[in-house]
Amino acid sequence: MPNSIEDQIKGIFKKVLDISPEEIKPNETLGSSLGIDSTELVEISVGIKKELGVALADSELKKTQTFNEIVKIVESKK
Repeated sequence: MPNSIEDQIKGIFKKVLDISPEEIKPNETLGSSLGIDSTELVEISVGIKKELGVALADSELKKTQTFNEIVKIVESKK
């Protein structure tokens, strides 16, 4: 069984941010809890497009505050 979308996105976060999946809390704010800056957010978006085939618009990324919100956006486009 393939990994869930959530697990795949956690893998992308792990590559971009060099953190363990356990450090990613579903509802914590990306900027304050994980210290994600705009460049890293773009890298995450590129990773999602490459691995999952889902393009995230800049406007969607700017509105995104939590890991769960990113997962929901990707799921809605699959």
